Amino acid sequence: MRALPPGARAYVLCAVLAAAACVTPALTDSGTPWTAVLLLAVLYLGCELLKVRPLLGRRVPEGIGSFFPVVLAAVLLLPPAAAALVALPGGLAGTAGRRPARVRRVWHGAQQATAAWVAGRTYGLLHGPATLGGGPATGSGPPAGPADFPSALLPATAAAVAFCLVLTVLDGGILVAAERRPAATAWRGLLSSSLAPHCVHGLAGLMMAVMWRSAYGPPSALLVLLPMYISCWVFAQYHRERAAHQATIRALVQAVDIKDRYTRGHSERVGQASTMIARELGMTEDRLETVRIAGILHDVGKLGVPTRLLRKDGPLTPQERRIIELHPEYGHEMVRGIGFLGEARSAILHHHERVDGSGYPYGLTGEQIPVLARVVAVADAFDAMTSTRSYSRARPVPVALAELERCAGAQFDPSMVRALVDAIGRTGWHPVVTSDEDLQVIPAGAAAAGMPGPVPGPGPGPRPSALAAMPEQGSRTAAPAPQPGRVPAVPGPAGGSGPDADAGGAGG
Repeated sequence: MRALPPGARAYVLCAVLAAAACVTPALTDSGTPWTAVLLLAVLYLGCELLKVRPLLGRRVPEGIGSFFPVVLAAVLLLPPAAAALVALPGGLAGTAGRRPARVRRVWHGAQQATAAWVAGRTYGLLHGPATLGGGPATGSGPPAGPADFPSALLPATAAAVAFCLVLTVLDGGILVAAERRPAATAWRGLLSSSLAPHCVHGLAGLMMAVMWRSAYGPPSALLVLLPMYISCWVFAQYHRERAAHQATIRALVQAVDIKDRYTRGHSERVGQASTMIARELGMTEDRLETVRIAGILHDVGKLGVPTRLLRKDGPLTPQERRIIELHPEYGHEMVRGIGFLGEARSAILHHHERVDGSGYPYGLTGEQIPVLARVVAVADAFDAMTSTRSYSRARPVPVALAELERCAGAQFDPSMVRALVDAIGRTGWHPVVTSDEDLQVIPAGAAAAGMPGPVPGPGPGPRPSALAAMPEQGSRTAAPAPQPGRVPAVPGPAGGSGPDADAGGAGG
């Protein structure tokens, strides 16, 4: 415990003392059903050891977590102190994750024992034992009557919720004590992410307890335990693969950001704006994730563009511009073999097409352009106009939205533009990535309020900088600052502002 702050050591010690107080009655009570306690404790210990020493050399997915149906079955079958005793061995044997491993295992054991005791008390206060066949929940002997399964749902659910609440409260407390997190944020998201899984585990524990108390006895409980464990394994494997997908995407985006330093954070913001448009259009959750990935990876083809062109300070020659215009095809080729990207690949290839057919790489028109590509095109242009580049100052959000509306029907799909305008007008624009000091955060309604009448000028806009305060000698042609009452024009395919505009107009 030397690696822990004094406050965290005291917190862990208090948890250990609380767990000891919870299990002591079971050790001193002559009526403790030791046969059921040992069977359930060994069963829970075996489930946890399978993660540490998996059979057949197969690695268990890290996200599988603790297998709580056995503990919750003990909560429903045994007195509270005996249920706490069942939780101890598995908690002590579970995976520690990071150092100090011993302290973490002791913490997990104490935490689970305390939570099991509280859940058992909650279950008893709601007269749950009587619903499993009447009489005390001793865990042994024939039932006094048939189990009242519907009536058992409420106390069993309450016990599972109580178990989850205790674990959540203790987890947040250790984050405050050990990692010095602010108390206001330490518990944020812990309950919402764990309540549903614990309720599912509680249902499985209830089914296990009903089977345990049936005429078939404890062996029948394995009929519930085995498929539940397999389901948890598969679910954890899915999350592990999903995490690998996210890591692949992050690696590609970081590579682009390192190569093109002027657009750092651009990919994540395009993914965010693309999701806003797709949600406004009523796309399903699965497609929202696809369009987010498409927005994040839309510029991955820049990895195939020579770095000297992406960072060139002087004007681009027609030949250099043609090379940069190949980046959608480069990106499509790079991600062709990544199966989980699905529809996102077409958006990467076609996000610089224009609805009037003057875009690239294939000059598609209107409905020929994939839907996700039309979404990403609007999001790409919006972020390019509202963030500062080496060759242009950031435009205010209302000005950028007005510019998108002006170009709707020629460069952009009008329905996609309207969706972005409506979404920002209702929820505002709050960029997730804020590495650029000039990024604009717009509260809900502010953008829409600025739209009617003359389009305002830059106003406070971006902070003065060397690039904004002096003429760019020998650099690319900088986009002029918008004047009051005048909407700046979006250049056509031959008049782009440089690589970040990708020769396609306002898009970045």
